[in-house]
Amino acid sequence: MKFYLVLLLFLSTVSISLAQHSINKDYYDISQTLIAESLKDSSVFERLTELVDRFPARISGSENLEKAIDWIVVEMKKDGFDAVYTQPVLVPKWVRGNEYCEITSPVSKKIPMLGLGGSVATPKKGISADVIVFKTITELKENIGLVKGKIVLINQEFESYGKTVSIRSQSAIEAAKGGAKAALIRSVASFSMQTPHTGTMRYDDTVEKIPTAAISTEDAAWIDRTIQRGRKVTLKLYMEAHFEKESLSRNIVAELKGSEKPDEIVVMGGHIDSWDVGQGAMDDAGGCVVSWEALKLLKKLNIKPKRTIRAVFWTNEENGLCGAQAYGDSAKVASENHVAAIESDAGVFRAKGFGFGGKEVNLPVLKELAKLLASIQADGMTMGGGGADIGPLMSEGVPGFGLNVNGEKYFWYHHTEADTIDKLDPYEVNTCVAAMSVLSYVLAEMPHNLIK
Repeated sequence: MKFYLVLLLFLSTVSISLAQHSINKDYYDISQTLIAESLKDSSVFERLTELVDRFPARISGSENLEKAIDWIVVEMKKDGFDAVYTQPVLVPKWVRGNEYCEITSPVSKKIPMLGLGGSVATPKKGISADVIVFKTITELKENIGLVKGKIVLINQEFESYGKTVSIRSQSAIEAAKGGAKAALIRSVASFSMQTPHTGTMRYDDTVEKIPTAAISTEDAAWIDRTIQRGRKVTLKLYMEAHFEKESLSRNIVAELKGSEKPDEIVVMGGHIDSWDVGQGAMDDAGGCVVSWEALKLLKKLNIKPKRTIRAVFWTNEENGLCGAQAYGDSAKVASENHVAAIESDAGVFRAKGFGFGGKEVNLPVLKELAKLLASIQADGMTMGGGGADIGPLMSEGVPGFGLNVNGEKYFWYHHTEADTIDKLDPYEVNTCVAAMSVLSYVLAEMPHNLIK
């Protein structure tokens, strides 16, 4: 038995070594052609610009979102893909309405704010109350007896998105447990120029639903400092936020059929919905367009990999993930063999490589694959990656990839009015196209699938 285990380990090592050699030998020339073509001009940036200029603020249930989908389908059909179609998805429709936040004491001034997605409205006359500040949710819980009748502010400084974002989902729940009238959070942002950041929040049906919103990091810090000096801060908050009847939206799908194994699918994409502020250029029209252009590039160069490559623009990622779930649950997808899934949803700044969510035994081969992107410094391949929209596929064992970019400034603009096309650079967007085209092509062409 020991002999066979040693033999199996030896054969596995040989197989990985041969695969690594084959990737370098077989795919280098085509990969460099894809990279060169990706970097050629600014046409990708121009397409992205037209999309977000014409159809900004594509929140689920909005006319802008559906018009954007209509436009994309027409343009994709012009590109001559083997298939272009949509998949119906029922999505929630949350409407912001009018809103404002005003400091009434010890000074009088309106401050920028954004209601958090899913929040309820204030009473028609708004809410006026003193503010009580906590640095963390834990501190709020430890002092829950102090919040009755007040507006709670969580002034938690940004460490990383993963470490800080929970204040968005928990603040209204925990504040309501103590009888607070409303909950505010310091925006989940690494930098601010009086730009509040929205995002989805949650309620717990066992406690009262209270209005909740984000204010700028600057104003949160000012309120905190003022109260620490012993001065009372009073706010008036007004929000008309509400849900309307669910709305019909669509996922968008475009395909290049595989030449030998059309039933094996490599899927890549992003989400076409955004929040109702800004243009949603980097979150996530950019992720959609670079996937679209990667597929278009393969079509233009008449490259026909063995497996089918599919670009999907999922709807309703921001406040429900209904598009991802509908795609994963569809009878068509259930009968297919997805061999890999790639998502771009971290902005389309300069590409650095990919994070991989799958079995670590695949990593040596994937590191060799990533070397094909060395000429644009996008050759990183690390364990840990994927994305929300490919989550349902990954939960079924499909190996997943998330495009990694130089995201130093991503959380400057994330979910704000400042998520606009002028923050992006044409060359950097092109590097994302190059990375997506090379990875999707090699995964669709290599002799063996990744180990699931």
